[in-house]
Amino acid sequence: MTFSEALAEQRWDDHRYYHHNLINQSLHFMSALTFLACYAVAWTEPTLAVLLAWMVAMPSRQIGHFFFEPKSYDAINETTHDHKEDIKVGYNLRRKVILHIVWAASPLLVLADPSFGGWLTPADSIGTLVDNIARIWMAVAAAALVGRGVLLSVTRDVQTGVVWVTKILTDPFHDVKLYHRAPLRLLRGEPANPAAFREPA
Repeated sequence: MTFSEALAEQRWDDHRYYHHNLINQSLHFMSALTFLACYAVAWTEPTLAVLLAWMVAMPSRQIGHFFFEPKSYDAINETTHDHKEDIKVGYNLRRKVILHIVWAASPLLVLADPSFGGWLTPADSIGTLVDNIARIWMAVAAAALVGRGVLLSVTRDVQTGVVWVTKILTDPFHDVKLYHRAPLRLLRGEPANPAAFREPA
């Protein structure tokens, strides 16, 4: 499988398994626009970019998965939610919970060591404190991205890891293309969930 084919497969699996719900798609569209704004200002306003990413883009993205996406039997793909979670290449719901716990707890590190081993300037103002938290959150994001990519490269193959990292970085562009009609479909009264889901017997 070529790099492009592997990328297309990962994108298709992610879409067909985890993005049925129109509310989830709409939230992904909003998240994607926010991430694109983060990309645009990252070099000039890195603190703002990180805060937008972690406090707006990521929550709106994950709320859809946790609260709106069906977890009953998926008759479209003829699979259970547990099977989807088991074969998920990137962050399944359990790994996402762990990641968000790490993100939420990471600012506590500046209480234990205000300079974080000399990496940060000890905060003498609210602005400096916010900058320090943004740096920690950027480190969490980088570790989550690179760490998972390396793990996939070791446990599967290098192409799978590199493809996954590429997918994550380009998801905002792809999500805008895929889900830009979702908010309008909701406003038109289309049901949020497809009829192909049912409660387990």
